[in-house]
Amino acid sequence: MQDCFIYDAVRTPRGRGRPDGALHEVPPLDLAAHVLRALRDRNGLDTSLVDDVVLGCVMPVGEQGSNVGRVAALNAGYAETAAGVQINRYCASGLEATNMAAAQIMSGQSDLTVGGGVESMSRVAMGADAGGWFSDPEVAFKTYYTPQGIGADLIATKWGFSREDVDAYAVESQRRAAKAWEERRFDRSIVAVRDQLDRVLLDRDEHMRPGTTMQSLAALRPAFAA
Repeated sequence: MQDCFIYDAVRTPRGRGRPDGALHEVPPLDLAAHVLRALRDRNGLDTSLVDDVVLGCVMPVGEQGSNVGRVAALNAGYAETAAGVQINRYCASGLEATNMAAAQIMSGQSDLTVGGGVESMSRVAMGADAGGWFSDPEVAFKTYYTPQGIGADLIATKWGFSREDVDAYAVESQRRAAKAWEERRFDRSIVAVRDQLDRVLLDRDEHMRPGTTMQSLAALRPAFAA
């Protein structure tokens, strides 16, 4: 088995997955192409050496359908010889894409690959690809399909997580995110998104709420309620 090395890592800032999010007007293909170009330019990458661009995508339909890995690579100006593929393992899609990109190298199938993911939840809604779980009650029943809200409640009940437990986890997560930004830990990986006039649309994760407290979370209504 061959050794595999991660040479570089880049990403856009994360925008809110809503119509008022900073990245709502940017098509997902443009977001993917933006980071692919940044990866190429900052490393002087000869894209004809890239064997495959593996991108994860949970809702591979509409603007992020039609093999987003291949189309994004071409949209970024990569060599036509650079292959591309899209994979879907739901929330682990980007991680699985990176695993698959690495596995190609470790198995000797490829020499240089790009692994990552793209998703625009403000432009392509959850469930947009339908599928058996969402559109066929018989399939959902036979395969024990459990929606997120019910699933979260079952997990919390089984393992004894109270609302206070998960709220405390959320507060700590927000604190760590803010601290990481203050310490400039993301400076090397973040690629600011700009519009066609070169104005910055987003250069910092939009979802952070460093002022989050247990009291402020306790005042929120549950995300899922009967």
